[in-house]
Amino acid sequence: MKKKERTESLKINSRFKDWPRQIKTAMVLLVFLMLVRPAAFAQSPLDKVCSISLNNEPLKTALDKISAISGVKFTYNETVAKSTIKITLQAKEQSLSTILTNVLAQHPYSYMLLDQDILIRYDPDKKTNKRPVKPSSLKYRVSGTVTSKQTGETIIGATIRVLDMNTGTSSNGYGFFSLNLPAGENRLSISAMGQKTVLMTITLTADHSLNIEMEDESQQLQEIKINAAAPNSRDLASPQMGVERLNIQDTKNMPVLLGERDVIKTIQLLPGIKSAGEGSGGFFVRGGASDQNLILLDEAPVYNASHLLGFFSTFNSDAIKNINIFKGDMPAQYGGRLSSVLDIKMNDGNNQKFGVSGGVGLIAARLNLEGPIQKGKSSFLISARRTYADMFLKLSKDSTVNRSKLYFYDLNAKANYILGNRDRLYLSGYFGKDVLSAENVAGINWGNTTATLRWNHVFNNKLFSNTSVIFSDYNYRISIKQDINDLGIYSQIRDWNLKEDLQWYANEKNTISMGFNGIYHTIKPGEISATGNSGIVSQTLENRYALENSAYISNTWKATDRFTLTYGLRASAFTILGKGNYYNLDADGNITGSKYYTAGQAVKTYINPEPRIAAAFQLNDFSSVKTSYARNAQNLHLVSNSNAGSPTDKWVASTNLIRPELADQFSVGYYRDFSEHKYEFSVESYYKILQNQVDYRNGANIYTNQPIETQLLYGKGRAYGAEFLLKKKTGRLTGWISYTLSKSERKIDGISDNQWYNARQDRTHDIAVVAIYKASEKWTLSANFVYYTGDAVTFPGGKYQVDGENYYYYTNRNADRMPAYHRLDLGATRQLKKTAKFSSDLTFSLYNAYGNPNAYRIFFRDSAADPNRTEAVRTTLFTFVPSVTYNFKF
Repeated sequence: MKKKERTESLKINSRFKDWPRQIKTAMVLLVFLMLVRPAAFAQSPLDKVCSISLNNEPLKTALDKISAISGVKFTYNETVAKSTIKITLQAKEQSLSTILTNVLAQHPYSYMLLDQDILIRYDPDKKTNKRPVKPSSLKYRVSGTVTSKQTGETIIGATIRVLDMNTGTSSNGYGFFSLNLPAGENRLSISAMGQKTVLMTITLTADHSLNIEMEDESQQLQEIKINAAAPNSRDLASPQMGVERLNIQDTKNMPVLLGERDVIKTIQLLPGIKSAGEGSGGFFVRGGASDQNLILLDEAPVYNASHLLGFFSTFNSDAIKNINIFKGDMPAQYGGRLSSVLDIKMNDGNNQKFGVSGGVGLIAARLNLEGPIQKGKSSFLISARRTYADMFLKLSKDSTVNRSKLYFYDLNAKANYILGNRDRLYLSGYFGKDVLSAENVAGINWGNTTATLRWNHVFNNKLFSNTSVIFSDYNYRISIKQDINDLGIYSQIRDWNLKEDLQWYANEKNTISMGFNGIYHTIKPGEISATGNSGIVSQTLENRYALENSAYISNTWKATDRFTLTYGLRASAFTILGKGNYYNLDADGNITGSKYYTAGQAVKTYINPEPRIAAAFQLNDFSSVKTSYARNAQNLHLVSNSNAGSPTDKWVASTNLIRPELADQFSVGYYRDFSEHKYEFSVESYYKILQNQVDYRNGANIYTNQPIETQLLYGKGRAYGAEFLLKKKTGRLTGWISYTLSKSERKIDGISDNQWYNARQDRTHDIAVVAIYKASEKWTLSANFVYYTGDAVTFPGGKYQVDGENYYYYTNRNADRMPAYHRLDLGATRQLKKTAKFSSDLTFSLYNAYGNPNAYRIFFRDSAADPNRTEAVRTTLFTFVPSVTYNFKF
């Protein structure tokens, strides 16, 4: 302290002694407040901590958002308000001074504290901190796996973005990612649906392994957040078209039939995907039949994905992690079907702690167990479900009814083990069975069994491998009892499958996928056993054997920041194997000759190249245009004479007469985000050319003991349409509106005078509206409405008499329509309890809330009063179906 300053200080102290005690006290308090005041202000406003995400925002918009989050008011003039600079920033729990420093570091603007406000001013003399340009020649590879911190589950489709560059990637189907980044400092943002966004900075001086753990969204403290790119946003830069991704949480609050959440019913509310009808587990995609959909559960094919004749699907939602459906434009690693691939991944199991969840509804109960085998390294999952509708049958006094059986059960099981930084092993299985029988009358049992053994291996930071051995079995058994006669029918399709998939992250512009797949099919068309004097002879139809091989390679090339191209080729070879007889037919379906092949002898091989190409051009940060072409081949065919499908439908393989079905699909689409990713709009149109389509001859019988080829005809088809989707993704009210306008036709010589006719799955209009409203912390309300054009059917055009009996005759195939279908479902979820260790809720649903008597079937009969008059009889399955389910988790 200088001498003059010391003198002044002594004078003040001298005067201070002469002041009254009250004044002295007041002055001491004033001095104390002056000393404390700066400390108080250190916490507000510049040191206030908050989190924010900004992406290319105008300066004024950025400041308004920061103000909304922090509660601090900004003062600025017109120069600042009209500034054209754009701000990109990711900040996690940073002080406001740090955020403003980063926001304004590269621009000629400064900030200063002005009482309780912050003044932003134009500062032309400021030396901006321009980020140096990093040499593109020096780059390093960052790779790793994205997992959940709470459960250890790998996270599929997590987005990894580089904040200071227009680049990024996403984790693959096994949680692995790889990025090529410049040397030096890189700021990353990692986001995924249902997870808390992770922000980090890494400094690269060499290749780097980066395993990322993400926290569940539910674990966050309540806070205000702004995300410039929502985790569930559609990837505008990806060329992939015709894909819909569904997180299992999307199904949690939706209205359901009889209290059972169903992923198949949920995807039917998306554009281009149509229900096969009420009471059916099948679905149609872009004009294709139900058998043209490949359904995979942990990579294993599921040949019948329905329970209770189609009222429920085989997929227990408690066991499912992720759902992807590709509508015709599937990536090259998928094949074997024409219309779609529904790829469902099971949960891996929690490797951090033991957990139990489940639910009890009106007709079914569920129980899910998961936990670590060795914490942090291995885990297990067991998920079981069973209906108990048969329990209510026992209340009947009728012995025929109370001894009947009507139930299904399924069991999902999975275990995985982390062998090291480069290897992970998975073993998963599904076991399901339906039992429907009436005592001493008839019964039908059917079920699926699948098993998958997978090995994930990281060769290096550029090459990822997934090797799988897969088993799949579907069978049904029918039994009929009448007096002393017993009749049994058994059919089965069984696969053994070896698959290898490789992903090579060649450089920052090219990602190459390649692999092969080999499947050995065994098909039992039917075994008939008969006793008694019914006149039916026991027989076994010849088994069919085939080897289905394929190999593929594709490349995703990021040509520019705005243009990305994916191109590739899949080649499939289907070899029909002996032993057995193979036939030649004439034009009327009569057998003209046959040839016997010994076990393992090749009958015929079909080779089909399947090229695919897709391109995306990003118009700006919120819109893009995409186009694609894909060819697919199908060698397994479902022989069915019902629209909805049933467990007794027959799977048959391509033969010397049944050729592989082929489809060429052309697509174009437009995609746009609105209101900072709160809304999403897309429209896709497609045209599909179909070859070697299979349909029945008039008057065909699928249960004949003749070769099934005698009942079939072959021709071509076409399908085209447009799909619209508008989705609201954030806020208390979320949901979507989808609309599909489409046409599907076939042309087969011998049917409908050899002219084009409607396919059974043809529908002109299909509308779905889904709304979910978070009314409060305790209540979530939901509703969905569906409307679609009635199914294409064939009604009789007249009738005639032979020996006093009336017979109906039919003209053009599928020329008539069922009445239009429409239904409103309502739902509500009441949160009962939610703590860190236990949660429970009640789910209420009302299916078909206004009781519309939708037609399930229309059949024709002679009037009892006047046999010359024909009556159309309409049957309905469901009106007003309420349900309640109690769900728990601990």
